[in-house]
Amino acid sequence: MAKPDDRSDNAEKLQNAIDNTRENIQKTNDYLDEHADEISGKELHNLQHKNTKRERAIEGFEAEYQDEKNQ
Repeated sequence: MAKPDDRSDNAEKLQNAIDNTRENIQKTNDYLDEHADEISGKELHNLQHKNTKRERAIEGFEAEYQDEKNQ
């Protein structure tokens, strides 16, 4: 038998995902601030691209979070 759909903690999980993603963006920015002159252009591009994807993910998380809070 399938487990019932328990969505009671979805908003909390989404907020954690937002916080963790923001922290990862900050860590990457800190790393780039310290080591940008030591890494290859390709690695620099990859890290910047990853942060761009993280920022888009946060937008999605925030929209989902608002949906969950409104239910």
